[in-house]
Amino acid sequence: MSGLRMEQQLKMGTAFQVRLVTDLKKSQQYYRDVLGCHVDDWGHAERDGLKIILQQASNPEDVRPNAPSQKRSDYPSEWEGPDYGWDSFVHVTWDELDLLVDEIRGRGGRIAVEPFTGSHGNWEFKNVYIQDLDQYHIVLGAMREMGR
Repeated sequence: MSGLRMEQQLKMGTAFQVRLVTDLKKSQQYYRDVLGCHVDDWGHAERDGLKIILQQASNPEDVRPNAPSQKRSDYPSEWEGPDYGWDSFVHVTWDELDLLVDEIRGRGGRIAVEPFTGSHGNWEFKNVYIQDLDQYHIVLGAMREMGR
């Protein structure tokens, strides 16, 4: 045996998404001033659970936000997938989603898709799409059980 029991699950650390951007300084400013992230000179942009590393793209063509995913009929509910591309999905509380939207909008943030609701089986969801300077979508999403 290699010193670890076979059942022991090794842990991974915090995940940072990496974004190629067309203008690193402007993106750092946007993530700091509009999204309220702590941004350092390395390009780390963090706010609570949102953790992104901004990196300067060599060519503007290298900046490619995600396209919408293919719809699926095999999710565990009637939902078939998002209508727009997701680059980040951030879980927030139901009561704070609208407050976050107001905060970001008030700081000059672009709301690409206004808050909307839907359902997944026994759960109601509310999502909003925030778009950064390079057209990446940061989706804020909240869920709650139906009837609450």
